[in-house]
Amino acid sequence: MSKIVPLISSGVAGPLGVLHLPRLWQKVSLEAREKLAPGYPGAGKGYDQMVIDALGLNRDAVIEYIKTSRPTYPQFEAWIKSQPGVKLDKATVDQLNGAIRGYNHDDATRQSILAASNIPDDSTAPRDAVNLNNLDDWKELWDAELK
Repeated sequence: MSKIVPLISSGVAGPLGVLHLPRLWQKVSLEAREKLAPGYPGAGKGYDQMVIDALGLNRDAVIEYIKTSRPTYPQFEAWIKSQPGVKLDKATVDQLNGAIRGYNHDDATRQSILAASNIPDDSTAPRDAVNLNNLDDWKELWDAELK
């Protein structure tokens, strides 16, 4: 069975406008089918937990719903909207999206990702975690499937 590197960026939002939510859905869906590439958590402690917490969702309920119902992405968003106490107001979504866009990895993580992709750590190199994570995903895909 092929393992899949998640390639939906944390910088992508679905119709609800929530960054990273499509990636969370993809990773948990792949993990539930034992298809998630090694080294990727289905629902990790970083952006995944930031999204779950900001929206006022229950982590276990999110994982269980995706694993048992196998929803399409629009079905997942519809389920989120139906959850009691969910926070999807513009201020909450804007604050969360700003936190995702504004998060930077520590120097060692940034340097490791850049080095793996042979990108110099200079003033033109990305500093934000979204773009660094994209580079990391693309490198993982290349290593696993394309080289």
